Amino acid sequence: MLSRSSFTSLVVGVFAVYVAHTCWVMYGIVYTRPCPAAAGGGGAAGCVWPYLARRPKLQLSVYTATRSNIGAESNIDLVLNVEDFDIESKFERTVHVSVPKKTRNNGTLYAYIFLHHAGILPWHDGKQVHIVSPLTTYMVPKPEEINLLTGESATQQIEAEKQTNALDEPVSHWRSRLTLNVMVEDFVFDGSSLPADVHRYMKMVQLGKTVHYLPILFIDQLSNRVKDLMVINRSTTELPLTVSYDKISLGKLRFWIHMQDAVYSLQQFGFSEKDADEVKGIFVDTNLYFLALTFFVAAFHLLFDFLAFKNDISFWKKKRSMIGMSTKAVLWRCFSTVVIFLFLLDEQTSLLVLIPAGIGAVIELWKVKKALKMTIKWQGLRPKIQFGTYNDSEKKTEEYDTQAMKYLSYLLYPLCIGGAGYSLLNVKYKSWYSWLINSFVNGVYAFGFLFMLPQLFVNYKMKSVAHLPWKAFTYKAFNTFIDDIFAFIITMPTSHRLACFRDDVVFLVYLYQRWLYPVDKSRVNEYGESYEEKPKKKPHRE
Repeated sequence: MLSRSSFTSLVVGVFAVYVAHTCWVMYGIVYTRPCPAAAGGGGAAGCVWPYLARRPKLQLSVYTATRSNIGAESNIDLVLNVEDFDIESKFERTVHVSVPKKTRNNGTLYAYIFLHHAGILPWHDGKQVHIVSPLTTYMVPKPEEINLLTGESATQQIEAEKQTNALDEPVSHWRSRLTLNVMVEDFVFDGSSLPADVHRYMKMVQLGKTVHYLPILFIDQLSNRVKDLMVINRSTTELPLTVSYDKISLGKLRFWIHMQDAVYSLQQFGFSEKDADEVKGIFVDTNLYFLALTFFVAAFHLLFDFLAFKNDISFWKKKRSMIGMSTKAVLWRCFSTVVIFLFLLDEQTSLLVLIPAGIGAVIELWKVKKALKMTIKWQGLRPKIQFGTYNDSEKKTEEYDTQAMKYLSYLLYPLCIGGAGYSLLNVKYKSWYSWLINSFVNGVYAFGFLFMLPQLFVNYKMKSVAHLPWKAFTYKAFNTFIDDIFAFIITMPTSHRLACFRDDVVFLVYLYQRWLYPVDKSRVNEYGESYEEKPKKKPHRE
C-alpha cells in the first residue's frame, strides 16, 4: 500500500512541477522586457524604436505568383490594393484570383503581401516589408458519400471512374482565407536581448543615430482550416480569396508564433493536415483566456486519465472473484469501446481523442479475459482457450445479470435494428463498412447507457456496491466532467459529444447507490475477500 501511495504521490508531484514550469514558460512568452534606457529619451543607445511611432502613410498590396521568389514586377498579378491603410482598423474583403494553368495542373500559387509607403511601388520602397505565403496545399481529397441502396447516378459513376486512380494521391487545394496582422504597440526593444521568435519577423533601419524596426507583418497560418479548403481542378480559372486584417499585440504575436511553430513540429513528426487542423481549431476558435483555462483542464485530464488507467488495471489485476460484478456489462463495455475506436478511426478524428480511445479498448479487452477467467494454452502453433468455473456466489450474480439482460433486450434490440434501417434509407455513407460501424456506434451512443443497467440491477439485488472499483470510478468521473468542457472545444462527431453528457447521468446514479448502500465490512470487497475474514493479530505481550 505504501509503494502504491508513493508512486501516486510521485506522479502528482511531477505533474505539479510540469504545470509550474509551463506557467513560467508562458509568462516568458507573453511578457517582453522593454529597453531600460528608453525612459531617457529618443537618443538612448542600445534601444530599437518602432518606426510606426512616426505615423507614416502606408499602403497594403497583395500580389500572386507561381514562384516563391520574385526579383521584379514581372509575372505577378495584383489582387488587392488598400490605399491609406489604417493599421488600427480591421477589415475583411473577398477578391477573385485568376488561377494560372501551372496551378491548375497540380501546381502551387503564392501570395506576396507588401506593406509600403503610400504612392510608391513596393520594389521601389527601401522601407517596405513583405511576407510570402502559399495559397495552395496538397491533401488527399475526401471520398464522396453515396446512398448504399439507390447507388450513384450515371454522371456520378463516370466522374468516379475518372477519379478512382487519383483518390489516394494528394491534389492541390485552394486556401480560401488569408489572415494578416500588424503588431501595433509602440514597444521599444532592448537591442542586446531581442526575443528570438519576433526577431525573424523584424527588419531594422538606421535613422540618424537611432535604430528603428519597420512594421512587423504577420500571416496567421492557424486560421487556415481544412474546412475552408477547395479542390482545384483543370477547369477552375478563378477562385475566391477572403483577405482579413486585424491588429495584434506583442504578447499575442509571440504566443501565436510559438503555436504555429508547435503545429509545424507536429506535422514534421507525421501528423496529417487534418490532425494539425484539430490542434489549430483549439487555438483559433477559442477565446485566449478560455484557452488558458483549457490548458489547465487538459493537464488535469491527462493526470486523471493516467490515475484512472492505473487504478483500473490494479483493481482487475488483483481481482479473483466476479461476485457482484456484471459480466454482461464488462462484455458490453469492451464491445462498445472497440466500436467507438473503429468509428473514430473511420471518421479520421483528432489523435487527441483517438489515442486515449485506443488505449481504453486494449484495457477493456484485457478485462474481458479476466472476467471470463480465460486462459490461453498453446499446442504447437495452435492456441487453445479454456474458461474457468464460477462458485455459487458468482453464479448468483450471473443469475441477476442474465435476468436484467433479458428484460433489457426487449427494448434495446428493436431500437438498434430500427435505427440502422432508418440510416440505411436516409443517410449517405462512404461504404458498407462505414454504414455498419456508424450503425453500431449510434446504438452504443444512443442506447449504450442501457447496458449499464445490469450492473445497477446487480447492485440493487445485492444491496451493495463494495465490489466496484471506486477509485477508478472517481478519476473517470472527474474526466467525464472535463470531457463536457472538451466537447465544445475539440472537433468530434456530434454523437460522441452527446455521449459525454450521458455518462454524467450514469455516474450520478452510481453515486446515489453508493449513498443508499453504505459499505458493509462483512460483505465481500472488490478483491473477493471480507474484512471480517482477516485473521486478528495476537495482542502484544508486555
